[in-house]
Amino acid sequence: MFKDLNVMPPESPLAMPVQNFAARFRDEKAPGLERPRNVALWRALAFSPATLGTLALAWVMHGWFSTDGITWLEVVLLALIGFNFFWICQTVCTVALGLVSLSRKAPQDVTGGAPAPMNVALLMPVYNEVPWYVLGNAKSMLEELRDKSGDHHYAAFILSDTRDEDIARQEQAAVAAIRDTLSPGLELYYRRREENTDRKVGNIADWVVRWGGDWDAMLVLDADSLMTGDAIARLTDALARDPSAGLIQSYPQLIGAQSVFARMQQFANCVYGVAIAEGMGRWCGAEGNYWGHNAIIRTRAFAASAGLPRVKSLRGGGLIMSHDFVEAGLLRRAGWAVRFLPRIRGSYEETPQTLIDHVLRDRRWCQGNLQHLHLLGARGLSAMSRFHLFHGAMGYLMSPIWFALLVMWAVIGMGEDRSVLTYFSPSNPLFPTWPTADDSHHVLVIVLVYGMLLLPKLLGIAALRLTGDRFSAYGGVGRFGLSFVTEVTLSVIYAPVLMVQQMIAVFRTAFGLQKGWSPQTRDGGAYGLRTLLQFHWLETVSGGLLMLGIVTGFVSVWLLPIGLSLALAVPLSALSGFSFGRPGALMGTRDEYVEPAITQAARHYRAELKSFLDGRPIATPAE
Repeated sequence: MFKDLNVMPPESPLAMPVQNFAARFRDEKAPGLERPRNVALWRALAFSPATLGTLALAWVMHGWFSTDGITWLEVVLLALIGFNFFWICQTVCTVALGLVSLSRKAPQDVTGGAPAPMNVALLMPVYNEVPWYVLGNAKSMLEELRDKSGDHHYAAFILSDTRDEDIARQEQAAVAAIRDTLSPGLELYYRRREENTDRKVGNIADWVVRWGGDWDAMLVLDADSLMTGDAIARLTDALARDPSAGLIQSYPQLIGAQSVFARMQQFANCVYGVAIAEGMGRWCGAEGNYWGHNAIIRTRAFAASAGLPRVKSLRGGGLIMSHDFVEAGLLRRAGWAVRFLPRIRGSYEETPQTLIDHVLRDRRWCQGNLQHLHLLGARGLSAMSRFHLFHGAMGYLMSPIWFALLVMWAVIGMGEDRSVLTYFSPSNPLFPTWPTADDSHHVLVIVLVYGMLLLPKLLGIAALRLTGDRFSAYGGVGRFGLSFVTEVTLSVIYAPVLMVQQMIAVFRTAFGLQKGWSPQTRDGGAYGLRTLLQFHWLETVSGGLLMLGIVTGFVSVWLLPIGLSLALAVPLSALSGFSFGRPGALMGTRDEYVEPAITQAARHYRAELKSFLDGRPIATPAE
């Protein structure tokens, strides 16, 4: 290994004890926590209607099935339908509450007073990332903070765990070049660990233990994170004004999408996501969650409360992969508030450009989120923290449930004269009667489910006006309408494919097939036919069988859209990476039609650094 560049300030050690999940813990320095007003009411409004709606649907559907008593198979079917429907209803309730909340004063605007000055470290952990991309973003944020930092002091730290020597050399060359060209007063530091012990968890912990003592707060960023100076300053002010807050999470909006699949996700995030984020912020109150980046954390609270142990019951040596949810729970357990401020604009991240890249990232997240089921019994966690852990795991476990429902629903209502169904007839003592439903009931259930899935999107559009946006910010009414229809159509088409892929991710994790935690492919990849076939063979086979059942009359024709999507998984995956070319052409967002200065600056600095690494010099500020 070549001699690493190491440009860091003097060390300022801070103790970070490993936490014990078997014992309660309270940080003596955590001030008394005042629960936000009406949080109990917001939670009741988020969960009670969802529960009542689910019970109502189960009661109605029970009447459709056999009148000769309920069989175990009917119980299973009703339980699966009810479980899925509850989460759909809960999402609708959250978006509806967001719509109401946006018409009211923001919770974070209640407190006032001048914030005390803080020393804030911008932490960017990197692992085999593209150096010019990450450091271009870092430079753009530092330069913005030069004029918007107020009384706070900021410095950026590139915390490298890069194992590839060529990438490490480029990282260090880019860091040295930026330090030579930064405006006066701006600080950029860099260190590379010899061993990437405990991955990102260990990377952050190493900084906290060795340098954290001099920094009041740390703003944790991902390799593709980008935040305006104003957003960073507002997060810092919010933390400084609220001595009970241990962590404040912003709402990162997606940018940089070029492909069909990425633009679909970006449009949904920017248009519908605001309302659901607002609703979550209300019912979470001081017991919010942490998404691992674009959040500011009180350093001493984190050090005292969030040292992660290795858990023997977990595969892979007991390392907690999806650490962010757990760290939020530990902060809350120690008496610190974990808040979510979705109205702070200017917080950005990027999304994978192709379906395969999205799935590969999802497999890593699935591995980490399913670990959380092992931690639900940790002592001292609040009920809401346990819900966040459970909800994260259910985001993936729902897919096998949906798939099981698809298989069961495919044969419902086709009559007992079908040869396959005779195995489930009353004359066969090994199996109970198969539940049946006529075609009108098929239509009602499908229309209800699709309607409930569409409702959050419509409510999100209704919320746009409350955020100060107009359709003109999205290219006008006509273009917005076309983008909306396109996004909904693509969502419906890709949903069955994503369902199967998430089911695969669950089984890969359950059987220990998911190994490692590779860096994300952020700019997408071009995949050949062989790769596409290897990746999507299960969807293709499932879709082919479903279509065969529809054609032969064995399966309900109402499942035709799902069957087509699965059968066409390979061409749909190829389509996902197709580039639209000009930004804003379709499914354009507000930040594309009026590009923020931070994204323009980041693009400029990235190009400048890329040219430098290719052998061209960087102009200094004086030049």
